[in-house]
Amino acid sequence: MNAPLSPLPKPELTPEPGTTPVMAQFLAAKAGQPDAILFFRMGDFYELFFEDAETAAGALGIALTKRGKHQGKDIPMAGVPVHAMEGYLARLIRMGHKVAICEQLENPAEAKKRGSKAVVHRDIVRVVTPGTLTEDSLLDARGANRLAAVAIRKGRAAVAVVELSAGVVDSVACDLGDLGATLAAFRPSEVLVPDRLFSDETLKSALDGSGGVVQAMPQALAEPTGARDRVQRLYGVAALDGFGSFEEAEVSALGLIASYLETTQAGRIPALTPPRRSGETGFLAIDPSTRLSLEIDRTQRGEREGSLLHCIDRTVTSGGARALAERISRPLRDTTAINAALDAVEWLVERRDVRRDLREALRASSDVARATSRLALGRGGPRDLSAIRSGLMTAQDIAARFATTRHDALDGPPARVLACLDRLTLEGELSHLLANLREGLVEDAPLLTRDGGYVQPGFRPELDAARTLRDDSRKVVAELEARAVADSGVAFKVRHNAVLGYFLEASAKAAEPLMRAGPDSPFIHRQTLANQVRFTTVELSELDARISQAGHRALAIENETFEAWRRDVARLAQPLQAVAEALAELDAHAALAEWAEEVNAVRPVVDDSLCFDVEAGRHPVVEAAVTAQGNPYTPNNCRLAGDGVGASRLSIVTGPNMAGKSTFLRQNALLVVLAQAGAFVPARAMRLGVVDRLFSRVGAGDDLARGRSTFMMEMVETAAILTQATPRSFVVLDEIGRGTATYDGLAIAWATAEALHEANRARTLFATHYHELAQLEERLDHVCNLSMKAREWNGDLVFLHEAAPGAADRSYGVQVARLAGVPGPVVKRAREVLDRLEAEKAASARLDDLPLFAAVAEPEPAPYAPSVVDQALSDLDPDSLTPREALEALYRLKGLAGT
Repeated sequence: MNAPLSPLPKPELTPEPGTTPVMAQFLAAKAGQPDAILFFRMGDFYELFFEDAETAAGALGIALTKRGKHQGKDIPMAGVPVHAMEGYLARLIRMGHKVAICEQLENPAEAKKRGSKAVVHRDIVRVVTPGTLTEDSLLDARGANRLAAVAIRKGRAAVAVVELSAGVVDSVACDLGDLGATLAAFRPSEVLVPDRLFSDETLKSALDGSGGVVQAMPQALAEPTGARDRVQRLYGVAALDGFGSFEEAEVSALGLIASYLETTQAGRIPALTPPRRSGETGFLAIDPSTRLSLEIDRTQRGEREGSLLHCIDRTVTSGGARALAERISRPLRDTTAINAALDAVEWLVERRDVRRDLREALRASSDVARATSRLALGRGGPRDLSAIRSGLMTAQDIAARFATTRHDALDGPPARVLACLDRLTLEGELSHLLANLREGLVEDAPLLTRDGGYVQPGFRPELDAARTLRDDSRKVVAELEARAVADSGVAFKVRHNAVLGYFLEASAKAAEPLMRAGPDSPFIHRQTLANQVRFTTVELSELDARISQAGHRALAIENETFEAWRRDVARLAQPLQAVAEALAELDAHAALAEWAEEVNAVRPVVDDSLCFDVEAGRHPVVEAAVTAQGNPYTPNNCRLAGDGVGASRLSIVTGPNMAGKSTFLRQNALLVVLAQAGAFVPARAMRLGVVDRLFSRVGAGDDLARGRSTFMMEMVETAAILTQATPRSFVVLDEIGRGTATYDGLAIAWATAEALHEANRARTLFATHYHELAQLEERLDHVCNLSMKAREWNGDLVFLHEAAPGAADRSYGVQVARLAGVPGPVVKRAREVLDRLEAEKAASARLDDLPLFAAVAEPEPAPYAPSVVDQALSDLDPDSLTPREALEALYRLKGLAGT
């Protein structure tokens, strides 16, 4: 559910006389982020006050207490432990809240240097929102987390998208009608919208289908001039010309992203790729209702399992999983690009050993993109460096494996694979970074820098010395004690206490010679007790200081080393992101090849024709479920051949419920998605003329929140198809018109089919229970009938799940009702009614003739002699008339009536 389109006003919280310094500090921080829940760091807890405390207590189930007073009222307070913060944070973000993190930027000792009453300095270091997450614990490793922004300028719309966790930026300009499909393709977690656009109905509809939390932004931030300046500042460039030619709406959308990142990242500059600009003709347009209907990346219950993406995903890395998800969510439209992707998959299908070795190498990789982003933002740790090291080592390994074959003209990799291998060839600074990390970073690095122990022994001599002093202090002290005894001839023992630190202790008698020694003696008297005398030396005093500081020094040296590596990663962010993208793309290619071999999929022929020809096609998700139960799947042919002579571009699909009509429709739509995503398809053969828009109206649903019934939703979606589909589109429609009266529904279905055939001319599969539509095959040039076959055997109904030419002879609805468990008497009565209706030829049968209704029927009016008009009306069969014939009949009747 989307968040409110504009933040609710919050009461002013201003310091009053007598406010404590800490509370004044909180109020100042809160004023900077009034619409965010403020996590205010106080020692080992993040404290929340006022409305934030009340909101968090209700959302998280934590205790709500009171502390002090403000403006004469008790201050509500709640808190979460620092070590458990991420779990609480994740829950708040999933609920759509923004959370500002206010950290302690110094320790109490440093604050006291400014005065005994000085308050520890605190400031907001970031604002966490659904679209700006970077922590692994808050993210789905196999799914992208995107922040989107929408802008409309001069009748054109644009969507800018950033995946901050991986540093990837996209920009798409489109017509207003395509805004919903464009936004839905990215599945953003959060959408930024200029506040003046909330009255735009097109935008509201697009936002409803996006699924993201909506954040209102001041319209001024979307003005092109200021937006351009912010984008240039974000990238550190003087002009955007080097990134491509952007429309005004795209600049506005990118400017909203830049402004939001400036605010939420508290001045830290993220490592971002240049905006990838994809034109509106670059991708197959799939609107939100079609995505939901076809369950492309999520099922209708909102789950990944059971979707097309889940069914085909064989990736071995998280980056590869995200690349595959993007590929399936945004299929291509350009035939050259589609076939280049298919070349890569085919090359790996044909080379099982190469594919196996590649996948084995990829398993050793880590999520380089997300590790790089976190380190660039100053949030990463040693384990992120380890991820970068393993990713670079994997890149080096894969490049070496293909070194001898990559330029083989006959057997070498195709262009898409070669482009990936080029990006995996490490040179210059990347090679130097890998060498540094291999030499200096331990094998099993800790998560946090504060844990220490992540720099290899021998990498920095001063660190080794500090560690030796810290870890082997007893040995060092023993060696010094032995030297003191040898130099003085006194039986010294090294002792330690909190006052003197380390000191040399001897009995009073043994110490007498040293007490008589002159000022040049290296042994300095410190303390005399009844039976012991204590001395120190310069070396021992220095050792004492070094030992007490050794742990801090060791950690400081490690942190200094980490910071140097972090700066290197931030400086090399773009080449590291290129390596990450190459590894992810190779994983996606190899995964599609692996799946293709598993399910015996074939390469589709994709061209610029208007052909759709599938031989023995199979629904990938349903087949996986059926075969898992040990049952065979029945493949089906489907041919929609465009405008050729005798070719059919619209198929009327009839047959009983449960016979597989909906599966057949979805199956062919999903084959389009797979083919244009550059994947093989589960079929014996397929030829596809590239599709520009995919529409699916399958299944029923309502929108109670907006007052729309199931039938109304069906009509809204049908209207979208009829106004947007083109001759290059692919449409699947199931049971149009079933939600209203029989003749209304039939009329709507008939008119819709005619419009798709005559006006839109789109390739269409039209499933229906209105058998009257089968007559369209005789009336329209490019219509054919298909039926899902079923047979009765010994009183039972057997579904063959086979699509065959011709119309169904009956619906078998009563048999299906019996199979569903409808009580026997009801089924029996339904059979009696059906037999009566069929005997009366259905079209002229009257329900009030049936015994069930006769008891309450109104008396018939007295008969009268039919007029000429009445006779003409009785001769008409409305169900057989085309719209033109109906209009002509109306004029004829009007003439007979003399009006």
